[in-house]
Amino acid sequence: MPLPRLLMVVTGDDFGYCPRRNQGIVDCFLAGGISNVSLLVNASAAKEAADLAGRHKIPIGLHANLSEGTPVYQHLQQISTLVNPQGFFHGKMGFRQALEKGQLSMNQVELELRAQVRRFIELTGHLPHHMDGHQHVHVLPDVREVFAQVLSDVRIPFTRVPIEPGLHNCPWVPAHLHTFYMEVEKDALDSIPVFKHYGIRYICVFMSQRFKDKASSGTWGDTGRVSVPLEGGVGLLIWRCRRRKQGEGVPSQLSLNYFKTGGIHSYQALD
Repeated sequence: MPLPRLLMVVTGDDFGYCPRRNQGIVDCFLAGGISNVSLLVNASAAKEAADLAGRHKIPIGLHANLSEGTPVYQHLQQISTLVNPQGFFHGKMGFRQALEKGQLSMNQVELELRAQVRRFIELTGHLPHHMDGHQHVHVLPDVREVFAQVLSDVRIPFTRVPIEPGLHNCPWVPAHLHTFYMEVEKDALDSIPVFKHYGIRYICVFMSQRFKDKASSGTWGDTGRVSVPLEGGVGLLIWRCRRRKQGEGVPSQLSLNYFKTGGIHSYQALD
């Protein structure tokens, strides 16, 4: 009996953050390590990133950002619930704290999300292939309803639901991060009915935090490799690669090898 069709999506997030990150993401795409990217349209190197995506034909989506930098919507840059007195977003935890206290205007969240979609179109010439949230803000209470409505209105069909199988049993994840990841998972689970209601599609299996924390935990073997097990006989084999000198071929800082013995329908890594 043939195995189910496998679709693996490896996304490079934070495209546009800075020129160095842009180049690293492009290098990974050219080396076959990632399959698409998510663009931060309010970041300092967003225009360069969009040009690189066009030049190298990299599939590109929108990494909606409500927590870092400044708003795209001009009228929200000085006086709004989304920014601090200096005009910057509240940060990853600051945004969540303000939301929990009821201090954020969902009308302003909607204005900013729509402005970021418009900026994306200005930069790339087309709608995002997908849209997700920087630091998973798109699955937070109240925000997820606005986010789903915007996707439905502009007809962006795909998003991300950050629920990671096996994350509860990862000894290499620090305790304080584990607590945060579990909060993200709860929000993600609660977002599923909302996305379904609006007809927004999402991946079946997601992996990000397990990969990042395992890769940065210092538990690399003598060969510079580390394996990250998943469910159903599926796993990742990750190994470090030095950045090659000019003329040595395509540079790469990280290589991924995906292996499976069981069936899995959809997969995403690299947040």
